[in-house]
Amino acid sequence: MWQVLRRPRWLGYLALAVLFAVITAGLGTWQWSRHEGRVENRAVVEANYGQTPVPLDEALGPGDDLAGAQRWTRVEATGRYLTDQQHLVRNRPYEGVFGYEVLVPLALPDGSAIAVDRGWVPNAPTAQQLPDVPEAPTGQVTVTGWLLPSERDLGRPPVQGQLASIDLGALEDATALNLRPAYLVLDEEDPAPATRPEPLGAPDTGLGSHLAYALQWWLTVPVGLLLVLVMARREAQDEREGSLEQVPGEQTPGEPPVPVGSRPGSPSPARRRSPRRRKVRIWDEEDA
Repeated sequence: MWQVLRRPRWLGYLALAVLFAVITAGLGTWQWSRHEGRVENRAVVEANYGQTPVPLDEALGPGDDLAGAQRWTRVEATGRYLTDQQHLVRNRPYEGVFGYEVLVPLALPDGSAIAVDRGWVPNAPTAQQLPDVPEAPTGQVTVTGWLLPSERDLGRPPVQGQLASIDLGALEDATALNLRPAYLVLDEEDPAPATRPEPLGAPDTGLGSHLAYALQWWLTVPVGLLLVLVMARREAQDEREGSLEQVPGEQTPGEPPVPVGSRPGSPSPARRRSPRRRKVRIWDEEDA
């Protein structure tokens, strides 16, 4: 079998099998990293989501960044909604339906502001229309909610009064406000308005199927190599059986005729005996 594997054709098969192993191992590692991310997210949500709210400045100062372990920290802040700076975040799903999330800056006593995601509203009947959005409370209001980091910029063209994602940098550019480096997912407002956008649901803490996918990919890592070894072993066995079945001196189909005397076991012309001379007897001479 090892002689078969040293042939150029089989070396190519081995290279493909090694490449397949590297790719499947990488895919398994990628799925494992996603599983670890889900596990970490669940731990953070379970640690923070249901806690008693703390003052915003205690959890996130004006110049602080939101640490990963602080995501979904429940906070409380008091200020005034800047309703003229309201932005709609488009293409946001809620229970399988796409619509908008309503983002309104809340001006804080220190002169900074924090973006508040007040909830979700469905799309208007036509794409040319904007949805009806319940108004935010006027005057001083105390809000309670959870902190989340800014989302990434999707690189979409800017639209007046709209955002493609909750990108706080884009919102800061559009409003010229000094925003805190996190936004607040609204839980409650005091005083409470008569109506408000649909509250966003609790975060998903499911682990998904990433662990199962990782194990599946890792189990397929040796498949290519095993397949090549089995095929090479079978070819080596076929060649060995073929050589044993060939009868000495028997012409194999497809081979050129073997000259007489060159077959294994046949005498060469040089060694072939000449015909023996017939003896002449005395009575034969007399009869003659």
